[in-house]
Amino acid sequence: MWNKVRFGWSRGVSRITSRQVLLASFAFVVCTVMGLSVSTLILRSQTLKSPKPADAKNGERIYKTGCNACHGELGKGAPQTSTEFKRPSTFPDFTQCSATTAEPNAAWKAVIVHGGPSRGFSTIMPAFGELLSSQDIDDVIAYMRGFCPNPHWPRGELNLPRALVTEKAYPEDEFVVSTAANVSGAPGFVTDYIHEQRFGVKNQLEVDLPVYNQDQNHQWQNGIGDITFGVKRVMYSNLRTGSILSLQGGILPPTGDSKRGFGNGTTTFEPFVAFDQLFPSNTFVQFQMGADLPRHPDITPQSIFYRTAVGQTFASDHLLGRMWSPMVEFLANRNLMDGAKTDWDVLPEMQVTISRRQHVRADIGVRTPFTDTRGRAPQLVVYVLWDWADGKLWKGWR
Repeated sequence: MWNKVRFGWSRGVSRITSRQVLLASFAFVVCTVMGLSVSTLILRSQTLKSPKPADAKNGERIYKTGCNACHGELGKGAPQTSTEFKRPSTFPDFTQCSATTAEPNAAWKAVIVHGGPSRGFSTIMPAFGELLSSQDIDDVIAYMRGFCPNPHWPRGELNLPRALVTEKAYPEDEFVVSTAANVSGAPGFVTDYIHEQRFGVKNQLEVDLPVYNQDQNHQWQNGIGDITFGVKRVMYSNLRTGSILSLQGGILPPTGDSKRGFGNGTTTFEPFVAFDQLFPSNTFVQFQMGADLPRHPDITPQSIFYRTAVGQTFASDHLLGRMWSPMVEFLANRNLMDGAKTDWDVLPEMQVTISRRQHVRADIGVRTPFTDTRGRAPQLVVYVLWDWADGKLWKGWR
């Protein structure tokens, strides 16, 4: 995915100028310094490092005296007959690891402190911020985490902000609409409709449908491209170190019209490895390395790609409020043929949460060729994503 064919770029030959080197160096330094220097604005680490370790025993005592009347002694929800209110149909079951492990501690703490409406949930969940200390709430969360009997599920803290091009390691339940449009040269844009769905403990299925709209010889042409079918598998995840590693294998049958530049003209295999690292300051780095391997390289050359995203998440309130994630991506692609050169691009961008529940987000950036610029126009890239595991699209806005 996201290869040079999809973006409709042709290859050329150019030299790296000192101005390009300066701009790329400046972008990298700015992003790094920003991630390390705005500690007064950034979120606390999503691992919720407390002044002292959370005490699950104290959390159990608090839970059984103030929470089990609604949520039940085992976290599955108290029987309807024992409660004085009508429970919503989506009442949480904390023993369902598939639902609870994807939620970071910060999301749980926000609801406990400020109440259900603070994150677009039910009004029957009261606010406990004035009744419990921050440490008590951390203790309760530590106890509630024990309701999931399987510790191998990757935790939601490792679900880093999605970059525009670099794919992350965390398995998703998302629907994404992403568009890349030329800002100079021949008009044209391609929109990808991406469905990602988790299954099992560490797996994800992905389907990516690209739709092209391009001005070819002063006539607009449109059509679908090569559809991606992919499977991702988490090989390693560690909440304590903030690390996650995944492998993905994809296949792209030739569903697009290669004569109009909408596909490769042959079945393509796309394996890659993704590694993400979250730091205590909520700075993060994402790496992706892989290859596009057409079945008939005489039709479309094989290629390798390297992608890195560096970013920082911050907000004015570490539990509520809009979250901002400025990032910069460094993207490289090289054809596996004699004399081929590596294409480098730089992509500064900004992701922002839109809904109160933070399950709808948007990202916008400009992808600019850095080397081999002839015939490769800058592109405006934007997406809107919906994390459908966190609720319906129209829920959680107020």
